[in-house]
Amino acid sequence: MAQVWKCTGLRWSSDGPVLVWDGGRRSALPWGKRVAFAVLEGGVRRCVGARGNGCPVQAAVSARSTGARCEECARLDRAHSVAADTIADDPRPYRVYLAWFGPGMVKVGITAVERESARLLEQGAVCFSWLGTGPLMAARRTEELLRAALKVPDRIPYVEKRAVRSALPATEVERALEVRELHARAVALPAWPESLRPAECRVVDHAGTFGLDRAPAAFGDVVELVPGGAVGGELVAAAGPDLHLAVEGHGVVVLDTRLMAGWELVPSDVPGGRLTLPVREFRREPEGLF
Repeated sequence: MAQVWKCTGLRWSSDGPVLVWDGGRRSALPWGKRVAFAVLEGGVRRCVGARGNGCPVQAAVSARSTGARCEECARLDRAHSVAADTIADDPRPYRVYLAWFGPGMVKVGITAVERESARLLEQGAVCFSWLGTGPLMAARRTEELLRAALKVPDRIPYVEKRAVRSALPATEVERALEVRELHARAVALPAWPESLRPAECRVVDHAGTFGLDRAPAAFGDVVELVPGGAVGGELVAAAGPDLHLAVEGHGVVVLDTRLMAGWELVPSDVPGGRLTLPVREFRREPEGLF
């Protein structure tokens, strides 16, 4: 019987994306690498637990859940989380950022200074700029200020991020434009928190880091993994938790690696690529009549 693997997620290192497996083994993902696996026949997706502890009941979880956790483990995982806004006394300095994912899609967020730009890579931000630095609560107030005054969201669904990646502007100048404009409006707001030090607008572009500047556009994304289903193709790009795989006979499909967690996976060595998982095609804007 083939060795069974369990994926614990995609991480970003200084050398690029890395798949991490149960037990600590890591698989580097250079462009052109073949990524191929199948879900064990008759398999059931199980909860991955919370904060390094396994789920006590090994609960079955939805194939479409990106968290791969049962309700109780999800609650425990968010019980002490900056992202969930359950911490108010973290003494570390924080940065507020503006992240751009595609035309008309900018969000505001915060991350600890010590994490540098890791949070932006994890979210799949095509480009970003720091907005300011200060205590956690000042960073939170700035987030709320931008939401209220400028209608800037603090969350954007991944399905929307993926869809716009197939139609990104060609140049860094074009991709940076919305971030620069929003940065100028944000720092000019009269209610800016005094303890948050504004940062100069310096847009960092990740299109090359993600491989999006040279990869063919994707036609859709994998909706879920299913028992016996498989995918195999050449890695042409990656952004956030997503792998862009060129599958022979299909084109480029996006696989959210968070969907892999909780499944028992086995190698798939079908030559030329394989795709037997449900895929949702990205909606394309209809062309004008004239």
